[in-house]
Amino acid sequence: MDEALQGLVAGVDVGGTFTDLVILDPASGAVRLAKVPTTLPNQAEGVLAAFEAAKADLLGIDLIVHGTTTTTNAVLERQLSRTGMITTQGFRDVLELGRRTRPQAYGMHGSFTPIIPRDLRLEVPERMDARGQVLTPLDETALEVAIHQLLAAGCESLVIHFLHAYANPAHELRAGEVAARLWPNAHVTLGHALLSESREYERGVTAAVNASVQPLLERYVSRLADQLAAKGYKRDLLVMNGNGGMVTARDVGREAVKTVMSGPASGVMAAVATGRRAGMLDLLTYDMGAPARMSR
Repeated sequence: MDEALQGLVAGVDVGGTFTDLVILDPASGAVRLAKVPTTLPNQAEGVLAAFEAAKADLLGIDLIVHGTTTTTNAVLERQLSRTGMITTQGFRDVLELGRRTRPQAYGMHGSFTPIIPRDLRLEVPERMDARGQVLTPLDETALEVAIHQLLAAGCESLVIHFLHAYANPAHELRAGEVAARLWPNAHVTLGHALLSESREYERGVTAAVNASVQPLLERYVSRLADQLAAKGYKRDLLVMNGNGGMVTARDVGREAVKTVMSGPASGVMAAVATGRRAGMLDLLTYDMGAPARMSR
């Protein structure tokens, strides 16, 4: 732990039904707990209520770590920001085709609806080959037309996802520069920046999820950080990622997709740490929650 942290450490998790808070005094080992109903649509109110229920003075807290279901529930319930995609000419349906080659593979039934609808997935002339060599230069005029079309359609977020950008991201980077000039906010996701690997479907879905939840997460975390600061909290608010790591509230929105499943990840890490302290290395854990209705 950071030696500069002399005060209390708080962990807060917002679930679909309850908001749970634990406050640890590292010096004495004393623990305070609080459980309050999750407040919808403004989950920040429930977090503040948990601190009030624990009779905690935010001036005395050195660190707050926050696990959130904001992005997880938004994806599960499809309560997402309106998002558009600009991709390589001829590849607008990559998100819909996925990896399935049969309508009912192995007799399984089901359907899949892409996060970004087809009318908001636009194509522009450009093409790299798998070695990163330019086959078709980026048509910046067509790119600008597509950006204006998506803005006119009411899109809040934009994905730029070009073929083989993992091998050479030059076209995506240039498109990002053009978008930064025309798009009215910072919600522009470049596919290679999140997942610089081959396979267009996986990279495209990752970028689409990121862009679709980015405004929701940024609004919530910004509101929460401001309200905590107004109550006296002076340090960074840290938000859990789905890999069990943490990122500051001011940076979390840039790669919002990484917060999906942060709650379950936190639970597993806590169970492992508790088991080690108790001398039990073989554990079976489970996480039971309820979905929360998100506000747009």
